[in-house]
Amino acid sequence: MDDKEKAPIDLKAGVPFDSLREATPLAGTVDGEAAILVRRGKEAFAVGATCTHYGGPLAEGLVVGETIRCPWHHACFHLRTGEVERAPALSPLPCFAVERDGDLVRVTGKRESAKPGVRRQGPGAVVIVGAGAAGAACADMLRAQGYSGSLNLVGDEEPGPVDRPNLSKDYLAGTAPEEWIPLRTREYYETIHVDFHLGDPAVALDTEARKVKLRSSKQLSYEALLLATGAEARSLPVDGVARPHVRTLRTLADSRAIIEGAARAKQCVVIGASFIGLEVAAALRRRGLDVAVVGPEAIPLARILGPELGSFVQKLHEKNGVKFHLGQQLRAIREDRVELGDGQSLDAQLVVLGVGVVPRTKLAEAAGLKVNNGIVVDERLRTSAAGVYAAGDVARYPDPISGELARIEHWAVAERQGQAVARAMLGIGGPYRDAPFFWSQHYDVTISYVGYAPAWDGVEIHGDFERQDGAAVYRRGGKAVALATLGRDRVSLAAEVALETGDLNALEALIARQ
Repeated sequence: MDDKEKAPIDLKAGVPFDSLREATPLAGTVDGEAAILVRRGKEAFAVGATCTHYGGPLAEGLVVGETIRCPWHHACFHLRTGEVERAPALSPLPCFAVERDGDLVRVTGKRESAKPGVRRQGPGAVVIVGAGAAGAACADMLRAQGYSGSLNLVGDEEPGPVDRPNLSKDYLAGTAPEEWIPLRTREYYETIHVDFHLGDPAVALDTEARKVKLRSSKQLSYEALLLATGAEARSLPVDGVARPHVRTLRTLADSRAIIEGAARAKQCVVIGASFIGLEVAAALRRRGLDVAVVGPEAIPLARILGPELGSFVQKLHEKNGVKFHLGQQLRAIREDRVELGDGQSLDAQLVVLGVGVVPRTKLAEAAGLKVNNGIVVDERLRTSAAGVYAAGDVARYPDPISGELARIEHWAVAERQGQAVARAMLGIGGPYRDAPFFWSQHYDVTISYVGYAPAWDGVEIHGDFERQDGAAVYRRGGKAVALATLGRDRVSLAAEVALETGDLNALEALIARQ
C-alpha cells in the first residue's frame, strides 16, 4: 500500500505530542470527518480540514500564530475557535475538543461552539448600503463578533449577495450549478436578525440627521453606516453598443444573459483583454463558441502582470482556440459583426464588453462626502462624514504598501474591508493593513496575485510558467511590492504575511528561495 492508499490517521485514537511538528498541520479524521491537528507551543488545536469557501485543503495551508490560511484563496480561520478571521470564507470551520494525556494527544469530538458567547452593543443601529461582497461580509462579521443591535442591509440586485467571481468562471462555463451562486439568503438573514431590504435601494443620505432614504421612501436611522455600493460595468461610446446582443458582466442577471446569448450564438467577440474579458473567453470556449478577443494593448495583461506572464496567458488561450486581435480599437458593433479601427470585420452573434468598471459614488457625492475616483477613507475605512464608513470597489483607502491612495477592485479585498469595518464599528479593529489578494482562473490554470503594484520598475521571473510552477516579483524603487504565482500557493501565502506585516527582510528571503 503506497502513501496515497494509507488509511487516514484516526485523531480520536491519538498521536504522540512530540510527533507533531510545530505549526505544521497533521491531516486525519475524527469520527470519519476530515480534520487537521496543529501544534502551537505546548498546545494543540483541531479544526475541520476543508476551507468553507471553495473546499481548499487546509492541511496544505500556512499556520500563522493561532490561525491557518487556506492555500487556494487565502481565507483565514482561528485555530482555537474555528471562526473566520478573513475572507473569502464567511462560515466558520467545525472545531474539535483536544485532550492531552501525557505525551498522547487525542481529539475527542466536535464542539458545539468553541467561541465564547460575547455580546457587544456597539452602535445603537447599523445600516449597510450595498449587499455585495463588502456589505455581506460586514453583516456576517458584526453578528459573529456578538453585535446585538439593529442591523439593516440594503441591496438593489436580486437575489442578494452572490459569489461574484464565479459569474465569469465556472458558472459562466456551465461547470457550476446556480445553487452555488447565492452567498446568503433572506432566510439566513432572518436567522441572524438582519433586516434585509432587497430591491429597495438607497436614494439619499442625510449625514447630519443620520438617515438613509430608500426608493420606497422608507427612512432608516443609523449610528454607524457602511457605504458598500460597489461599481458598475463600464460601457463604450461606440455605434451599436446598445444592441441586444451586446453584454457586460457584473451581476448574476448579466451572467445569465450571456449564457442565454451563448446558446444562440456560434461566434463571440470579447472587447477588452482584461481579467474579466479573458475569463469570459475561457468560459465561452468551454461552451463551444468561437471566441475572438479585441484589445488595444500588444500583450494581454502586460501592464499588470508583465510581458512574460501576459504572454503565457495569451498562449494558453490560443492553445484553447481563442483568437486575439491586439493593438486594435473597436469602431462599431453591427447586428452580426463588429468592425475594428483598421477596417477588419469579425463575425459575432454575441459581444461581451470587458473594459473595466466605474465606482458607484453618486449617493456619497450628493451627501457631500469626499470623493475622488471613489469614496475617500482613512486607514480605518472612515469617510469624511462622522459615523460613515466605505468599503469594497467604491472605497479609496491609504495602501500601507505603496503609501498611496488605492481603490482596488478585488473580491477578497472587498470582503476583508467589510469585515474590517465591522470590527471598527465595534471598537475592536485597528488600521486596515491586509495585503490585497486576487485570483484569476483560465481553463485549468489559476494565477494568484498578492500585493499592490499599480506601477513597477521591473519584473523578476522565477521558475517556469509553462510548467505552471513559477512566480513573478514586481519591484518599485528596488522594493518588492507584489507577487504573482502559478502552482506556488504557500509562497503566495508567505508573501501575503510578509507584506501585511511590513517584514521586507522576510519577503526578500522568500524571494531568494524561489
